Amino acid sequence: MELDLADTNSNIVRDDPRLKTVLHFLDQIGVEVVERELLHTTFLPGLDLGPGCIYVDYDRLKYPGDMVHEAGHLAVTPSAQRALIGSAQQDKDWPPQGEEIAAILWSFAVARELDLPLDFVFHGDGYKDDSAWLIETFEAGTYIGLPFLEWAGLSLGAVRAEKEGKLAFPKMLRWMRE
Repeated sequence: MELDLADTNSNIVRDDPRLKTVLHFLDQIGVEVVERELLHTTFLPGLDLGPGCIYVDYDRLKYPGDMVHEAGHLAVTPSAQRALIGSAQQDKDWPPQGEEIAAILWSFAVARELDLPLDFVFHGDGYKDDSAWLIETFEAGTYIGLPFLEWAGLSLGAVRAEKEGKLAFPKMLRWMRE
């Protein structure tokens, strides 16, 4: 009997309880995950973005935690622009650098919210080899990108949270930008 490696990978990925936790969370916040075969090469193996959704090809998905970061892109993009992702109307320079940094920090907040190991989201083969640095930086309480999340109304820094009597980042006020 010949072993189908793609099918084996698909089953391993699908059975990962952390992925199930992520999928449930994304469903709760309104990020649709659409399973489909991705016939083209994508930036992250097995993942692509569409209008307000994530396309996943489980046979090609290498790092399930990458789904959190891709969801972060959807979350920090204004809703009107989110509907254009993956279309000809999408801005050719999307995502802007501020949103990229915010998506990374949003991913950290999700990892904390779901009690996921940080290296599940910030795995060693991602983030331009800065995964360990990002983990170390965030664990030290240095939240690069927090001014953007605060400006977008998604979370609050410690000073403003104290003034408003609310929880500070990594707690979120809401998960999706309006």
